[in-house]
Amino acid sequence: MKPIIAQELERIGALSPEPFEVTFADGETYRSRNGNAAFSLRFHNRAVEWGIAAFGHIGMCEAYFDGDLDIDGDLRAAFRAGMNSGYGSTPNVLVEGRNHWHELRYSNASYAQAKANARAHYGLGTEFYRLWLDDPLMMYTCAYWRDGTASLEEAQVNKIEHVCRKVRLREGESVIDMGCGFGGFMFHVAPRYRVKITGTNTTTEQVGAVADKIARENLGGQLNVIEADFREPQGEFDKVVSIGVLEHAGRDQLEEVVKAHADALKPGGLGMLHFIGHVGRRDTEFFIREHVFPGGWIPSLADVIVVMEASGLEVVDIENLRRHYALTLDVWAERFDRNWSRIQALDPARFNERFRRIWRTYLIGCAEMFRSPKEQTHLFQITFSKGNVTPGSYPMTRDFLYRPAP
Repeated sequence: MKPIIAQELERIGALSPEPFEVTFADGETYRSRNGNAAFSLRFHNRAVEWGIAAFGHIGMCEAYFDGDLDIDGDLRAAFRAGMNSGYGSTPNVLVEGRNHWHELRYSNASYAQAKANARAHYGLGTEFYRLWLDDPLMMYTCAYWRDGTASLEEAQVNKIEHVCRKVRLREGESVIDMGCGFGGFMFHVAPRYRVKITGTNTTTEQVGAVADKIARENLGGQLNVIEADFREPQGEFDKVVSIGVLEHAGRDQLEEVVKAHADALKPGGLGMLHFIGHVGRRDTEFFIREHVFPGGWIPSLADVIVVMEASGLEVVDIENLRRHYALTLDVWAERFDRNWSRIQALDPARFNERFRRIWRTYLIGCAEMFRSPKEQTHLFQITFSKGNVTPGSYPMTRDFLYRPAP
């Protein structure tokens, strides 16, 4: 099977401006072009070559995770070479079959499975995430890199303030933070805007961490966290904020989850959906679902708009922050690598070499995906109202988003 793999690697090499080299299991080598190799691939057995021939880029990733393939040098360059050549963009019937089976096994249709799926990723422990997210807010979503932003911490505060401006947050209002994560939005906003915020989260570990922090900071009068599925009703609020939730709705639960957002908003109220979305309708990348976010599903922007309209929501504004996510992931990946020894020390059995390779692929691969001029996975912020906004209830232009803060 080596000739099939060699042919594909030669095609990638012809399109990649960065040289790379490959050593096959039998010792034969391939070099894409002259110059110092940006990265190198080394196959350790022939079975790997069969697996890649069958499963394409998924076979290559999984061989890397299992240690049957080593990738040395610049992993970013390896992803750039693959993405720019279109490697993995052609449907693979075997991968499609595995993706279909994944949906049958891990569908978010039931609350119990949705909780198990969320805990598989978000339940890895506060200390794990603290080592590479921003401190102290620990926002695990795309930041907002305004001109002159100097750090991830500043960029995440920028994002929170950007959202608050979009929903016109005012003192005394009630807010629901759907899928509140580690509570970064809640802890930043409540004392500054003097609002009351209810956070919902289905991940037991995160709910415990948020509840403990509310108690430590004596914010029980303003903040409340509830362990619940996004679809469970919590009453009506003046504002709805949803940062990174729709990706966890599941393939067939988008309408249900968006309706829950609409039901949580008072008539005339404003909300924000911040989510990863596809341009066009297509399957979510199998690697992400199988190895990172079980049950996750990236919806298309068009489908989200349709179900929002059906739920009685008016789309007031849409902003694409795709390039901001590339910068955010760059920092996460750098901090993950820099703090790997400390991460591993938390639990050497869980945070082993296989885990490291999967998460480096996830963080670095997604950074290059959001940076790529060819990929069609973006990051959207949709500002919406329950019913049409009335004259004078919302600014006519975006100017108010960029004026100096009062």
